[in-house]
Amino acid sequence: MYLEIVSPEATLFSGEVTSVAVPGVNGEFEMLNNHAPIVSLLKEGVVKISGNIELDEEVQDKFVKGEKDKTLLKINSGTIEMKDNKIIVLAD
Repeated sequence: MYLEIVSPEATLFSGEVTSVAVPGVNGEFEMLNNHAPIVSLLKEGVVKISGNIELDEEVQDKFVKGEKDKTLLKINSGTIEMKDNKIIVLAD
């Protein structure tokens, strides 16, 4: 599935991923390939991205490598939309 993470300053990441876990306002949830369409608000927390992630040099400092193949991004709030195997995260 395809993930795009956009902040007010720039597009932080766009590319293929295996899964994405996000801090929803009602608790953390994870999306895998072929997940049902969803739109949700996000609260402060960590976006956990699984897959072979290659980050652009100018945004690498915003991400942290987690356990196994996870890449982590701390956010203050945001929204997420998943439809047709494409996830768009608008993050603050």
